[in-house]
Amino acid sequence: MKKRSELEIMISILEIARDEVLKTRIVYGSNLNFKIATRYIDRLSEMELIMKYRKEGKTYYKTTEKGLKFIRKYKEMF
Repeated sequence: MKKRSELEIMISILEIARDEVLKTRIVYGSNLNFKIATRYIDRLSEMELIMKYRKEGKTYYKTTEKGLKFIRKYKEMF
């Protein structure tokens, strides 16, 4: 099995978070453990590609408009 690049992992997370999701969905969908997923989510958040917010006592994640543009640009290149 081919090792994924950091960029491929970030795109995977952004695609999973197109709809509001909990971190568990990101972890399972991107096949990462919680610690590594958290690092990527934090980096994506710093880049303003994903947003984190609380609703009904839970923390949700959602890809921002900037993140959606990032996905489109990536797909155009690859």
